[in-house]
Amino acid sequence: MVTVMKITIYILLLAVLLAGCTVGPDYRRPDAPATDKFTATDLPEKTASAPGTGGNEQRFAIGQEISDQWWTLFHCEALDQLIRKALAQSPTIAATEAALRQAQENWRAGTGMLFPSVDVGASASRQKISGAAFGQSGGIGPLTLYNASVNVSYGLDVFGGTRRNLEALQAQIDHERFQVEAAYLALTANIVTASVKEASLRGQIRTTQEILEVQEKGLHLVSRQFELGGASRPDILAQETQLAQTRATLPPLERQLAQIRHQLAVLTGAFPAESKGFPAFELEGMKLPEVLPVSVPSSLVEQRPDIRASESLLHAASARIGVATANLYPQITLTGSYGSEASRLRDMFKSGFSVWSIAGGLVQPVFHGGTLTAQRRAAIAAYDQAVAQYQETVLQAFQNVADVLIALESDARELKAQADAEAAAADTLQLTQKQFQFGAASYLSLLNAERQYMQTRLGLVQARAARFADTAALFQAMGGGWWKRGDKP
Repeated sequence: MVTVMKITIYILLLAVLLAGCTVGPDYRRPDAPATDKFTATDLPEKTASAPGTGGNEQRFAIGQEISDQWWTLFHCEALDQLIRKALAQSPTIAATEAALRQAQENWRAGTGMLFPSVDVGASASRQKISGAAFGQSGGIGPLTLYNASVNVSYGLDVFGGTRRNLEALQAQIDHERFQVEAAYLALTANIVTASVKEASLRGQIRTTQEILEVQEKGLHLVSRQFELGGASRPDILAQETQLAQTRATLPPLERQLAQIRHQLAVLTGAFPAESKGFPAFELEGMKLPEVLPVSVPSSLVEQRPDIRASESLLHAASARIGVATANLYPQITLTGSYGSEASRLRDMFKSGFSVWSIAGGLVQPVFHGGTLTAQRRAAIAAYDQAVAQYQETVLQAFQNVADVLIALESDARELKAQADAEAAAADTLQLTQKQFQFGAASYLSLLNAERQYMQTRLGLVQARAARFADTAALFQAMGGGWWKRGDKP
């Protein structure tokens, strides 16, 4: 056994002396984008404002830190509770975390290649052999042979192939870690967006019902005028048609509301039938964040989990070039064994019955039909592909941020215009109704006033919802502040 320990020590010392070279390129992180802005034009210091829910102005804060629980800025307790529930039981999050654990265990398994493998074996056999092999007549035996041994083998990582493979496995861990963060961010953003969509649909349904009441009053006015001879039968039919058309818009809205509730249930890891117990979201129950943190462009590549995940794949591809390169060089293997062999079990560990061996092997690839060089060229091509995919991910991320920033500024102006249009349409309808009642306005004027009022009311609800949804989209586009969470994997 002492001999085995000496052999192992000699192997480890030799490994330390030889394992100093690592072939292949050393990974270098891509430089941060040179651009200093997201949009072609400068952002305004603050957005326009409008009266009512979601109409407050918003201020762009360049370089301000993003909260890791950014959804709390909407000040909606029901939304906070739903997100906490989703994070606790979402199968999407569970799946990405399991993938991360798998990558971690694959790396741990790979580290075993850096150390000698030691195996213990024992055997017993009963045999009879011919004496002819030894120049004797007749047979020898039968006899029983007992064997026990410790076997040590070690593949020297002289050219760093194993270390490059571990580097690739570590990069895969990083990739899965950022996939967890991407899933976390997507889940929270999707819940906020779905909640805003629900609130918008509820507002549109309520507005449509109010418009129906207005149109029913209009129908009553037309019927009254018809009785007095101031309106015709086609006027009544036209009003009834508009009323029916408005009623026809309710079922699609109600269907979308049910579907968005089902989506919220699934996002939180619940069945659609359980959505009945979920809170009802209203725009009036949310507050539009007044400060919008906007990271500097050079920081975006550090904050976006999709960019970091893509970079991890780039790192892994770089390491695999080293693995393919190391396969072109000699592979050195050391083996050793120590044990005992005897024909009687009681003699197994007595002196004189020990057996041992130590050997070294070297394999230098000479001709493999071009396989090894082709594999290295393939690894280089895979790296080039990863570079292009990383660049594309960065460009798409910058476009995402630019689109959202423009949308936020545009949303504010659109809401203000819609609010002005709704106020004007309401005044016009009220005035037209009075004029029609006294015969000073035509039925066509009343019909147009009702139609404009309906369009502006629904447009106002949608414009308010757009500001909430695009605000959530900005936090998602900026990375969601995952790097500030203390419980990140």
